[in-house]
Amino acid sequence: MKKNLTAQSFYAGKNKIAVIGLGYVGLPLAAHLSKHFNIIGFDISEANVAELKKGHDRTMELTDVELKKANIHFTSKPAELTTCKLFIVAVPTPVDHFHVPDLTAMENASAIIGRHMSAGSCVVYESTVYPGVTEDVCVPILARESKLKFGRDFTVGYSPERINPGDKVHTVDNTAKIISASDPATLNLLEGIYSAVVKVGLHKASSIKVAEAAKVIENTQRDINIALMNELAIIFNKMGIDTLEVLEAAGTKWNFLNFRPGLVGGHCIGVDPYYLTYKAESIGYRPEVILSGRRINDNMGKYVAERAVKMLIAADIQVKKARVAILGLSFKENVPDLRNTRVVDIIEELKDYGVTVLAHDPLAIPEEARKHCGVELVSLKDIKDVDAVILAVAHREYQELGIERISSLCRKGRSILLDIKTVFTPDQARSLGINYWRL
Repeated sequence: MKKNLTAQSFYAGKNKIAVIGLGYVGLPLAAHLSKHFNIIGFDISEANVAELKKGHDRTMELTDVELKKANIHFTSKPAELTTCKLFIVAVPTPVDHFHVPDLTAMENASAIIGRHMSAGSCVVYESTVYPGVTEDVCVPILARESKLKFGRDFTVGYSPERINPGDKVHTVDNTAKIISASDPATLNLLEGIYSAVVKVGLHKASSIKVAEAAKVIENTQRDINIALMNELAIIFNKMGIDTLEVLEAAGTKWNFLNFRPGLVGGHCIGVDPYYLTYKAESIGYRPEVILSGRRINDNMGKYVAERAVKMLIAADIQVKKARVAILGLSFKENVPDLRNTRVVDIIEELKDYGVTVLAHDPLAIPEEARKHCGVELVSLKDIKDVDAVILAVAHREYQELGIERISSLCRKGRSILLDIKTVFTPDQARSLGINYWRL
């Protein structure tokens, strides 16, 4: 590279930044960057771009007021990227049905950037990957499509996202951020850019691979800890012991880690471990602990469904003709995000038993539930006289409804409630005569 990019050129407005991918990660980042730099927000979805131009963010990460304040030029036209010098990639990196990393979006984004970037550009990736993807997969695509030489004509960086969907406390600006780059000058550039947004500090990783590895183990650690809690919940349930009471008692010790059992979905915790295990197996090592944790967590939906079936049988309700309401479809509370939601596992398992399932979610977009989950959402008013209710996601709306209103969805005098997120207590249920179980 003949001349290194400097952060000052972006502060002065001489150079533009493109954020590729305007979802849960890219859009909030673009909004924060737009307070200091000229930002182009690019997404291949014309519908998403059109909606953002109208001032609405369907992910609910930005309010309409926040989106209106963001000075972002939204586009789905790749040609407009030619005016940019710094490209920040925040596209999805899921796994396929065989739990193999799907890098299609990363590869496509790299190809689009490569065809429209010029000499002197820098490309930074924020998507979760296994160590080596940035340099071994993305760089060759950038070089091939741009006809430019890596290290001389363009550089790359990796700065893993740490977005927690729906979290209004741990946001982009107050969460420490890792940065890494292919050379010292690019690392300095990224420090200058990201420090404008992240006020609590940046951590400079010694290499891109270190940064990639750091990202992928953040959620792998959480996944393993939750798997332990899920396994303990299964054991304690067999012993007739309330799991939450055990955890509350154990939690009085100063160094006890406060994890809870539950369904592990979403784009990160339920996916990242597979990226690490894929890479580990490719170099000849099979990670037993990580994979065992994944097996436990992936089977929790089946476990919950089986528990519901047992409760129906115990109540002398014919399973094959039973009607069960599922409250909540998104992967976590108070977000519409359906990516990798494990509630689907409960629904599919119940259907295998011949159960009629009525699913409701106050935040999920019906078309996305139909397209990505194969689930037809119903309105709450259409749920009545069911044989059991499974409270799968602790949305604020359900908490406000309360246990009595939720149990009233069941047939009169025979309320069965499975509380996956332990929103309520056994005492509340007992006082109302509800047949209650919590994970």
